[in-house]
Amino acid sequence: MKALLVSGLAANAAGAGAMLALHARAGLDPMYDVISTYAFHPDGWLLPTSLTLFAVGGVLTAEALRRAGAGRWVVALLVAWSVSMFLIGAFPTDRPGVPLSLSGGIHRYAAFAAFLAMPAAGMLLARSRTRYAKAVRVLSGIALGALVLVVTPYVVRMVGIPLVDGDIPAGLTQRVVVITEIGVLAIVGLSMLRHSAVRAAQRSQGGVSPILA
Repeated sequence: MKALLVSGLAANAAGAGAMLALHARAGLDPMYDVISTYAFHPDGWLLPTSLTLFAVGGVLTAEALRRAGAGRWVVALLVAWSVSMFLIGAFPTDRPGVPLSLSGGIHRYAAFAAFLAMPAAGMLLARSRTRYAKAVRVLSGIALGALVLVVTPYVVRMVGIPLVDGDIPAGLTQRVVVITEIGVLAIVGLSMLRHSAVRAAQRSQGGVSPILA
């Protein structure tokens, strides 16, 4: 299980590095420009690369949780998050002003699924005996709150109220969701890695450590 956790954390770190590099090179406004628009930059290939690495990290962490005895819903939500992250990268959004295409639709709804799945998994994990449960709960709560702010502009437009991207800090709220969700995944992986080391030490001394404690 240690290999799964280390590989998952490495994939997440590499994904974060690719995302930071894209932000640094693109020069867009993180306050108002959503992450999806980075796909149209010359270095836009870093976006699907980053998202795919996050997906790999999520799957590896989900498998480690499954082996550790975590609940089925937690594992399923993490797998759903990982699949959604992959789809977000594989199906780019549409350019501004272009009608919603199939690719754009898949991108949009996969993003919503991912944004909802991780905090739900985090809340379930926080109810268990997972280490750093308070931090996981706080980050998951922030992610859910930011998700509401991300969805609100779409709802406002659906009811016929005109709203342009410059009226809201859509880029900021979206980034808050992404950062907090990757934070949840990292905390879970690190806590399990530490737990794995503690269990190995206790086994060598003849002790036993409860799963996910």
